[in-house]
Amino acid sequence: MRRNIPSTTALALFESAARHQSFTQAAQEHSVTQSAVCRQIAGLEDFLKVKLFRRTKRGVLLTEAGAHYSRNVRARLDDVERDTLDLMAKGGAGGALELGVVPTFAAKWLVPRLGGFQRLHPDIAVHLSARTRPFLFADTALDAAICAGDAGWPGTESCFLMDEPLVAVGSPALVNTRRTLKASDIAQLPLLQMSTRPYAWRQWFESLGLSVENDLAGARMELFSMSTEAAIHGQGVALVPRFLIEDDLAQGRLVPLIEHSFVSDRRYYFIYPEQKSDNAVLALFRGWLDGEATRYRDAHAA
Repeated sequence: MRRNIPSTTALALFESAARHQSFTQAAQEHSVTQSAVCRQIAGLEDFLKVKLFRRTKRGVLLTEAGAHYSRNVRARLDDVERDTLDLMAKGGAGGALELGVVPTFAAKWLVPRLGGFQRLHPDIAVHLSARTRPFLFADTALDAAICAGDAGWPGTESCFLMDEPLVAVGSPALVNTRRTLKASDIAQLPLLQMSTRPYAWRQWFESLGLSVENDLAGARMELFSMSTEAAIHGQGVALVPRFLIEDDLAQGRLVPLIEHSFVSDRRYYFIYPEQKSDNAVLALFRGWLDGEATRYRDAHAA
């Protein structure tokens, strides 16, 4: 829907004329003729259907409505001028980034590193919104997203971040009551299921050459953070990306059930609309994120 606002030229000339209480001085300030100021303000009054000035023998005076409107217009124009000068000074590098994220990845991997980006670019605010399901950028205010899945979204570009190595984990109390576990033993334990990866346990068992009858059974949860907490509290065993539980493993809240390297069919990508590929803020964040992901991949490959 078209906005019901007058032209910025008319507003700028009105603000100047109101400040000077003079059409002549407004014309001089903007390097236009006095008749041009008169036409613009007459057009503004016609648009508003409100008289802004009273014409007198000694010149023009603001009406009460004009005085009130001029204060509001001046404040808005000051805001626009400040934002414009700020953008010009920073070459487009300042501002904010609206980022959609898978929640547990953001909490466990991204947020602990985000301070590094903020130290490099203190003038850029990164706003995070949780996204666990596919969506269209056109239906949101997001500039970009970090997703787990495929990168081939129509009309987008992407940057690969990392694979998803899954590890089967449980609480120490659960494991310590048993001798060395085999994959077939794990099939007898309560399996915590992920609603976004309904076949994860089946794929994990198949990677070990096993066909398990109850591999789809168990409490179903939407976030890895939920299944991780459930596993910590002994409610079952979870299949979780290792990079999300490194602290839990290091501090002994969780233990691997067996040593088995399994990479899921999900990959993590940074995705953004093609039309935003030249956005300066997005480009800075993309470069930083790519560097962080590369360092993480190299460290864990070693």
